[in-house]
Amino acid sequence: MKIRFAVAPGPGPFAVDQLDALLSGCEQLGFDTVWLSDVPLGSLGDPLVSLTYAAGRTQRLKLGANVVPFGRHPMLLARELAQLDQVSRGRLLLSFVPGLNASGESRLLGAPGTARGRHDAMEEIIGLVRRFWTGAPVSHDSERFWCESLSVTPVPLQQPLEIWLGGYGAEALERTGRIADGWLTAAVSPAEAERGRRTIEAAAARAGRHIDPEHFGISMPYARVEPDASVVAALRARRPDVDPTEVLAVGAEALVALIRRHLDAGLSKFVLRPVTPAPRVGDELAWLAEVVLSLQT
Repeated sequence: MKIRFAVAPGPGPFAVDQLDALLSGCEQLGFDTVWLSDVPLGSLGDPLVSLTYAAGRTQRLKLGANVVPFGRHPMLLARELAQLDQVSRGRLLLSFVPGLNASGESRLLGAPGTARGRHDAMEEIIGLVRRFWTGAPVSHDSERFWCESLSVTPVPLQQPLEIWLGGYGAEALERTGRIADGWLTAAVSPAEAERGRRTIEAAAARAGRHIDPEHFGISMPYARVEPDASVVAALRARRPDVDPTEVLAVGAEALVALIRRHLDAGLSKFVLRPVTPAPRVGDELAWLAEVVLSLQT
Protein backbone atom coordinates (compact mmCIF):
# COMPACT_ATOMS: atom_id res chain seq x y z
CA MET A 1 0.00 0.00 0.00
CA LYS A 2 1.30 3.44 -0.92
CA ILE A 3 1.47 5.69 2.14
CA ARG A 4 1.48 9.37 1.21
CA PHE A 5 1.64 12.59 3.21
CA ALA A 6 0.19 15.94 2.22
CA VAL A 7 0.63 19.19 4.12
CA ALA A 8 -2.03 21.85 4.61
CA PRO A 9 -1.22 25.37 5.81
CA GLY A 10 -1.89 26.30 9.41
CA PRO A 11 -4.41 28.91 10.55
CA GLY A 12 -4.13 32.45 9.30
CA PRO A 13 -5.02 34.58 6.27
CA PHE A 14 -3.60 34.10 2.79
CA ALA A 15 -0.05 35.41 2.38
CA VAL A 16 1.94 34.83 -0.78
CA ASP A 17 5.26 34.59 1.09
CA GLN A 18 3.83 31.86 3.29
CA LEU A 19 2.51 30.03 0.23
CA ASP A 20 5.92 30.26 -1.44
CA ALA A 21 7.61 28.82 1.64
CA LEU A 22 5.03 26.03 1.86
CA LEU A 23 5.43 25.06 -1.79
CA SER A 24 9.22 25.12 -1.88
CA GLY A 25 9.52 23.32 1.46
CA CYS A 26 7.07 20.56 0.57
CA GLU A 27 8.75 19.93 -2.80
CA GLN A 28 12.31 19.98 -1.47
CA LEU A 29 11.63 17.80 1.56
CA GLY A 30 9.69 15.14 -0.37
CA PHE A 31 6.09 15.50 0.77
CA ASP A 32 3.66 14.04 -1.75
CA THR A 33 1.09 16.86 -1.89
CA VAL A 34 0.28 20.37 -0.77
CA TRP A 35 -3.39 20.59 0.20
CA LEU A 36 -5.52 23.74 0.27
CA SER A 37 -9.09 24.24 1.48
CA ASP A 38 -11.96 26.23 0.02
CA VAL A 39 -13.57 28.48 2.64
CA PRO A 40 -15.66 30.95 0.62
CA LEU A 41 -16.24 33.38 3.48
CA GLY A 42 -12.79 32.92 5.00
CA SER A 43 -9.47 34.70 4.49
CA LEU A 44 -7.53 31.75 3.03
CA GLY A 45 -7.90 32.79 -0.60
CA ASP A 46 -9.23 30.70 -3.48
CA PRO A 47 -7.44 27.33 -3.50
CA LEU A 48 -7.70 26.91 -7.28
CA VAL A 49 -6.02 30.27 -7.88
CA SER A 50 -3.27 29.32 -5.43
CA LEU A 51 -2.86 25.89 -7.02
CA THR A 52 -2.59 27.44 -10.48
CA TYR A 53 0.26 29.52 -9.10
CA ALA A 54 1.69 26.39 -7.47
CA ALA A 55 1.58 24.52 -10.79
CA GLY A 56 4.12 26.97 -12.18
CA ARG A 57 6.27 27.02 -9.03
CA THR A 58 6.70 23.27 -8.62
CA GLN A 59 7.63 20.27 -10.74
CA ARG A 60 6.81 17.14 -8.75
CA LEU A 61 4.50 18.13 -5.92
CA LYS A 62 0.88 17.02 -6.27
CA LEU A 63 -1.70 19.79 -5.87
CA GLY A 64 -4.75 18.96 -3.74
CA ALA A 65 -7.83 20.97 -2.88
CA ASN A 66 -11.09 20.71 -1.03
CA VAL A 67 -13.47 22.44 -3.44
CA VAL A 68 -16.90 23.88 -2.65
CA PRO A 69 -18.57 23.46 -6.06
CA PHE A 70 -21.49 25.81 -5.49
CA GLY A 71 -21.63 29.28 -7.00
CA ARG A 72 -20.28 28.22 -10.41
CA HIS A 73 -22.06 26.51 -13.27
CA PRO A 74 -20.78 22.91 -13.53
CA MET A 75 -19.55 23.58 -17.08
CA LEU A 76 -17.40 26.49 -15.92
CA LEU A 77 -16.16 24.51 -12.92
CA ALA A 78 -15.34 21.50 -15.11
CA ARG A 79 -13.41 23.68 -17.55
CA GLU A 80 -11.46 25.40 -14.77
CA LEU A 81 -10.48 22.10 -13.12
CA ALA A 82 -9.60 20.46 -16.43
CA GLN A 83 -7.32 23.33 -17.38
CA LEU A 84 -5.64 23.25 -13.97
CA ASP A 85 -5.00 19.53 -14.43
CA GLN A 86 -3.47 20.28 -17.82
CA VAL A 87 -1.18 23.11 -16.68
CA SER A 88 -0.03 21.05 -13.68
CA ARG A 89 0.76 18.10 -15.99
CA GLY A 90 -1.79 15.85 -14.29
CA ARG A 91 -0.94 16.63 -10.67
CA LEU A 92 -4.40 17.79 -9.49
CA LEU A 93 -6.18 15.99 -6.65
CA LEU A 94 -9.75 16.91 -5.69
CA SER A 95 -12.18 16.50 -2.83
CA PHE A 96 -15.62 18.10 -3.20
CA VAL A 97 -17.08 19.48 0.04
CA PRO A 98 -20.45 21.11 0.75
CA GLY A 99 -18.92 24.02 2.68
CA LEU A 100 -18.99 24.98 6.32
CA ASN A 101 -22.54 26.38 6.19
CA ALA A 102 -21.25 29.60 7.72
CA SER A 103 -23.79 32.35 8.20
CA GLY A 104 -24.77 33.66 4.77
CA GLU A 105 -22.59 31.19 2.82
CA SER A 106 -25.39 29.20 1.21
CA ARG A 107 -27.28 32.33 0.19
CA LEU A 108 -24.14 33.94 -1.21
CA LEU A 109 -23.29 30.89 -3.33
CA GLY A 110 -26.86 30.13 -4.38
CA ALA A 111 -26.60 26.77 -2.65
CA PRO A 112 -29.57 24.97 -1.09
CA GLY A 113 -30.07 25.96 2.52
CA THR A 114 -30.55 22.45 3.91
CA ALA A 115 -27.89 19.79 4.26
CA ARG A 116 -29.90 17.34 2.16
CA GLY A 117 -30.40 19.97 -0.51
CA ARG A 118 -26.68 20.73 -0.67
CA HIS A 119 -25.80 17.06 -0.97
CA ASP A 120 -28.43 16.46 -3.68
CA ALA A 121 -27.04 19.44 -5.58
CA MET A 122 -23.51 18.10 -5.05
CA GLU A 123 -24.48 14.80 -6.68
CA GLU A 124 -25.96 16.62 -9.65
CA ILE A 125 -22.83 18.75 -10.01
CA ILE A 126 -20.50 15.74 -9.82
CA GLY A 127 -22.50 13.96 -12.48
CA LEU A 128 -22.40 16.97 -14.79
CA VAL A 129 -18.70 17.72 -14.23
CA ARG A 130 -17.80 14.15 -15.12
CA ARG A 131 -19.90 14.33 -18.28
CA PHE A 132 -18.17 17.55 -19.32
CA TRP A 133 -14.77 15.97 -18.70
CA THR A 134 -15.46 13.41 -21.44
CA GLY A 135 -15.34 16.23 -24.00
CA ALA A 136 -18.70 15.15 -25.44
CA PRO A 137 -21.55 17.68 -25.81
CA VAL A 138 -23.77 17.82 -22.73
CA SER A 139 -27.43 18.79 -22.57
CA HIS A 140 -29.14 19.12 -19.20
CA ASP A 141 -32.27 20.76 -17.85
CA SER A 142 -33.14 20.83 -14.15
CA GLU A 143 -34.31 23.31 -11.54
CA ARG A 144 -30.66 24.13 -10.78
CA PHE A 145 -28.79 23.98 -14.09
CA TRP A 146 -29.41 24.22 -17.79
CA CYS A 147 -27.22 23.74 -20.83
CA GLU A 148 -27.74 22.60 -24.40
CA SER A 149 -25.07 20.73 -26.34
CA LEU A 150 -22.15 22.33 -24.49
CA SER A 151 -18.71 20.75 -24.40
CA VAL A 152 -15.53 21.51 -22.49
CA THR A 153 -12.01 21.88 -23.83
CA PRO A 154 -9.44 21.07 -22.77
CA VAL A 155 -10.42 17.88 -20.99
CA PRO A 156 -8.37 16.81 -17.96
CA LEU A 157 -4.99 15.21 -18.58
CA GLN A 158 -5.88 12.57 -15.99
CA GLN A 159 -8.50 10.16 -17.25
CA PRO A 160 -10.34 9.91 -15.04
CA LEU A 161 -9.78 13.01 -12.93
CA GLU A 162 -10.93 11.64 -9.59
CA ILE A 163 -13.35 13.25 -7.16
CA TRP A 164 -13.13 12.20 -3.51
CA LEU A 165 -15.75 12.96 -0.86
CA GLY A 166 -15.64 13.30 2.92
CA GLY A 167 -18.10 13.13 5.78
CA TYR A 168 -18.83 10.46 8.34
CA GLY A 169 -22.61 10.34 8.69
CA ALA A 170 -24.51 7.35 7.33
CA GLU A 171 -25.72 9.20 4.24
CA ALA A 172 -22.28 10.64 3.52
CA LEU A 173 -20.64 7.21 3.72
CA GLU A 174 -23.29 5.65 1.48
CA ARG A 175 -22.89 8.47 -1.05
CA THR A 176 -19.13 8.07 -1.08
CA GLY A 177 -19.46 4.36 -1.83
CA ARG A 178 -22.06 5.00 -4.51
CA ILE A 179 -20.46 7.83 -6.51
CA ALA A 180 -16.99 8.84 -5.27
CA ASP A 181 -13.49 7.76 -6.26
CA GLY A 182 -12.16 7.95 -2.71
CA TRP A 183 -12.79 9.14 0.84
CA LEU A 184 -11.00 11.96 2.65
CA THR A 185 -12.48 12.18 6.11
CA ALA A 186 -11.58 14.44 9.04
CA ALA A 187 -11.92 14.61 12.84
CA VAL A 188 -12.58 10.90 13.32
CA SER A 189 -10.86 8.36 15.53
CA PRO A 190 -9.05 5.33 14.06
CA ALA A 191 -11.94 3.07 15.11
CA GLU A 192 -14.43 5.38 13.37
CA ALA A 193 -12.20 5.52 10.31
CA GLU A 194 -12.19 1.75 10.03
CA ARG A 195 -15.98 1.56 10.40
CA GLY A 196 -16.36 4.27 7.79
CA ARG A 197 -14.07 2.52 5.34
CA ARG A 198 -15.93 -0.77 5.71
CA THR A 199 -19.29 0.98 5.31
CA ILE A 200 -18.12 2.70 2.13
CA GLU A 201 -16.79 -0.54 0.68
CA ALA A 202 -20.11 -2.24 1.39
CA ALA A 203 -22.05 0.62 -0.21
CA ALA A 204 -19.80 0.49 -3.26
CA ALA A 205 -20.37 -3.26 -3.60
CA ARG A 206 -24.15 -2.76 -3.45
CA ALA A 207 -23.82 -0.20 -6.24
CA GLY A 208 -21.75 -2.58 -8.34
CA ARG A 209 -18.65 -0.47 -7.86
CA HIS A 210 -15.16 -0.91 -6.44
CA ILE A 211 -13.13 1.75 -4.64
CA ASP A 212 -9.38 1.31 -4.74
CA PRO A 213 -8.25 0.26 -1.23
CA GLU A 214 -5.55 2.93 -1.45
CA HIS A 215 -8.18 5.66 -1.85
CA PHE A 216 -8.98 6.17 1.82
CA GLY A 217 -7.48 9.12 3.64
CA ILE A 218 -7.87 11.56 6.48
CA SER A 219 -7.17 15.21 7.21
CA MET A 220 -5.40 15.20 10.59
CA PRO A 221 -4.73 18.18 12.84
CA TYR A 222 -1.53 18.10 14.86
CA ALA A 223 0.53 20.28 17.18
CA ARG A 224 4.23 20.15 18.01
CA VAL A 225 3.53 21.22 21.60
CA GLU A 226 0.38 21.50 23.68
CA PRO A 227 -1.88 23.99 21.86
CA ASP A 228 -3.91 26.79 23.35
CA ALA A 229 -6.93 25.62 25.34
CA SER A 230 -9.23 27.25 22.79
CA VAL A 231 -8.04 24.79 20.11
CA VAL A 232 -9.00 21.79 22.23
CA ALA A 233 -12.28 23.47 23.22
CA ALA A 234 -13.18 23.97 19.55
CA LEU A 235 -12.41 20.33 18.85
CA ARG A 236 -14.54 19.20 21.79
CA ALA A 237 -17.40 21.36 20.52
CA ARG A 238 -17.15 19.76 17.08
CA ARG A 239 -16.80 16.20 18.38
CA PRO A 240 -18.05 16.12 22.00
CA ASP A 241 -18.37 12.33 21.79
CA VAL A 242 -14.69 11.67 21.04
CA ASP A 243 -11.57 11.90 23.21
CA PRO A 244 -9.53 14.77 21.67
CA THR A 245 -6.36 12.64 21.76
CA GLU A 246 -8.07 10.27 19.31
CA VAL A 247 -8.26 13.10 16.77
CA LEU A 248 -5.55 15.66 17.61
CA ALA A 249 -1.96 14.43 17.97
CA VAL A 250 0.35 16.55 20.13
CA GLY A 251 4.08 15.93 19.71
CA ALA A 252 6.09 13.65 17.45
CA GLU A 253 5.46 10.39 19.31
CA ALA A 254 1.69 10.90 19.45
CA LEU A 255 1.54 11.89 15.79
CA VAL A 256 3.35 8.77 14.60
CA ALA A 257 1.27 6.57 16.90
CA LEU A 258 -2.01 8.03 15.60
CA ILE A 259 -0.89 7.66 11.99
CA ARG A 260 0.02 4.00 12.60
CA ARG A 261 -3.41 3.35 14.08
CA HIS A 262 -5.06 4.85 11.02
CA LEU A 263 -2.83 2.69 8.83
CA ASP A 264 -4.09 -0.34 10.74
CA ALA A 265 -7.63 0.93 10.07
CA GLY A 266 -6.98 0.81 6.32
CA LEU A 267 -6.23 4.47 5.60
CA SER A 268 -3.07 5.40 3.74
CA LYS A 269 -3.37 9.04 2.64
CA PHE A 270 -2.80 11.77 5.22
CA VAL A 271 -3.29 15.53 5.05
CA LEU A 272 -1.44 16.96 8.03
CA ARG A 273 -2.50 20.38 9.26
CA PRO A 274 -0.90 22.32 12.14
CA VAL A 275 -3.47 23.81 14.50
CA THR A 276 -1.25 26.72 15.53
CA PRO A 277 0.52 29.25 13.28
CA ALA A 278 4.17 28.47 12.62
CA PRO A 279 6.60 31.39 13.07
CA ARG A 280 8.68 29.93 10.24
CA VAL A 281 7.04 27.63 7.69
CA GLY A 282 10.38 26.06 6.77
CA ASP A 283 11.11 25.04 10.36
CA GLU A 284 7.63 23.54 10.75
CA LEU A 285 8.01 21.50 7.57
CA ALA A 286 11.49 20.31 8.52
CA TRP A 287 10.18 19.06 11.87
CA LEU A 288 7.22 17.36 10.24
CA ALA A 289 9.37 15.74 7.58
CA GLU A 290 11.70 14.28 10.20
CA VAL A 291 8.73 12.86 12.09
CA VAL A 292 6.62 11.32 9.31
CA LEU A 293 8.43 10.95 6.00
CA SER A 294 10.18 7.74 6.99
CA LEU A 295 6.67 6.21 6.84
CA GLN A 296 6.02 7.38 3.28
CA THR A 297 6.37 4.63 0.69
